[in-house]
Amino acid sequence: MRFLSKIGIDLYMVLLLATVCLGLLIPARGLAAEVLKDLTFWAVALLFFLYGAKLDPKAIRAGLLNWRLQGLSFAATYLLFPLLGLLLVTLFGPFLGTTAVLGFLFLAVLPSTVQSSIAFTSIAGGNVPGAICAASLSNLLGVMLTPALVALMLNQGEGEVGFDAVIKIAIQILLPFVLGQLAMPWIGAFIRRHRVLSMSVDRGSILLIVYSAFSAGTVSGLWATVSGGDLAVISGVVVLFLALAMGLMVLAGQIFGLDAPDRAALFYCGSTKSLASGLPIATALFAPETVGAIVLPLMIYHMLQLLVCAFLSQKAAVPHAV
Repeated sequence: MRFLSKIGIDLYMVLLLATVCLGLLIPARGLAAEVLKDLTFWAVALLFFLYGAKLDPKAIRAGLLNWRLQGLSFAATYLLFPLLGLLLVTLFGPFLGTTAVLGFLFLAVLPSTVQSSIAFTSIAGGNVPGAICAASLSNLLGVMLTPALVALMLNQGEGEVGFDAVIKIAIQILLPFVLGQLAMPWIGAFIRRHRVLSMSVDRGSILLIVYSAFSAGTVSGLWATVSGGDLAVISGVVVLFLALAMGLMVLAGQIFGLDAPDRAALFYCGSTKSLASGLPIATALFAPETVGAIVLPLMIYHMLQLLVCAFLSQKAAVPHAV
């Protein structure tokens, strides 16, 4: 396990892979599947309630003063990534298939990671307060922007997001988040002090969603349509996606004259995508039997970004590395 941690694979990633295998080999059926569906719904609602409750508005106000970093991070997440996603599905769509195309378009409009991007920025000697603000704003806006961008991008093609999905987003994600923000003055400090609580809900919710998604895909027979060749093509496009995103973040930091700490924050906040936000949103937007295949590019991207960012941040370990 010590060797795995050095290359960015921790116990949580091992559990994530094990949960995928469990959903493939021992899927929930019948009553168990219904109970799992309800449990997942409330776990996601609790996740976004806690996220709203622990998000300190002061950190956002302080970070907003660094307008170049915040502007570039926002543009990377919600302008550059969607354009890259559209470019890649245009080039490789015939080889990916409809479901994988939906998965890449969904991946392209997700917010950046929070804990990971901040941690990697810190390790690399970057601007941690700026990274906190950039990641927090990305996810705060992502609760509203991601479903809207998904609807916009998918309705231009073969996908469609209906009114029922919008209502589910509002009830399952937006409402708990708003309630969490309202409760923040009373419980925010407690939640921030007890990080194990929020981390357990965060990671536990993700494991539940992963099992539910891949289990539903197994029961519906979806995975029979995903061959080894399909998986190889999807993985190859994910590698290209990540390489382009990271390369463009390095280039943007140099072109706009950011100092080394800000370049590190832009690199880690601008090139990563959040599995924690992506999976709950996917369960609200897409049919249960298709969620597993749609989030497959996100799962691969998430694993790869953690490995690459862990390696680069450890290699940097000082400012000027990114």
